Formats: sequence, C-alpha cells, structure tokens
Amino acid sequence: MWLNKQHQPFFRGVDSGFNHLIRPMFYNSYHHITNISNADGKQRFYSVVGYICETDTFASNRKIAEISEGDILCFHNAGAYCFSMTSNYNSRFKPAEVLVYNDTVHLIRKRETMEDLLQNQIAVNFD
Repeated sequence: MWLNKQHQPFFRGVDSGFNHLIRPMFYNSYHHITNISNADGKQRFYSVVGYICETDTFASNRKIAEISEGDILCFHNAGAYCFSMTSNYNSRFKPAEVLVYNDTVHLIRKRETMEDLLQNQIAVNFD
C-alpha cells in the first residue's frame, strides 16, 4: 500500500463508531492513534473511520504504521469522558473498558451483550 497518485489517504474502517468515542465528531478532539499490532511498520497516510455511516471519522490524513485487517489500533487519551459519553446508538453494544497501569492490562468493564441491551425492555401484549 502507498499513497495514490492524488496523494489521498487510504481509508481504514474500525469496529467502533461515534457511539463509543463521540468527541472527534462533536468538536474535533484529537486522539493520537497507534497501530499496536504493527508499531514498527512503514508509515502510511490514513483516514480512520467507524462503522456508522454518519460523520464517523476518527482521523483524517494521519500518518500511522501500516494497517492490515485484524490489527489492533490504540486511540490514546480516550479515557475519562469516553465511556461516560457512550451510547447504544443504532442498538450498538458498549465496548469493554481496559485500564493499562504500570504496563499491566486490567479489564475494568466487560463488553455489553444482547442480553444487556434488552434487560430493561418490557414486552407489550397487544391482544
């Protein structure tokens, strides 16, 4: 992969969206993105977009180590307000939360499931 003749960035879609990290869409907050699966890979220009079709762009024209399907990207400094601003927009699940402290990874909130999403819904009988 390399820049095309117009020097436009490649697009890479991620399995997340503005329902998980809305700040870049609200007010263009900047989150450094690192490809932790290929940290030493060749730098390429990318636009990183989410899975929702409405202004779901996390980064535009950013130099990031070459991204391949299945790679894990780290969105730096997404903490404090990230989870508190999440939503279940379009019935999407909220993500797991992971804390990295002193080079140790801790799962601090599990990923939502369909059961979590439906637990407070009440079925209505129209008979």
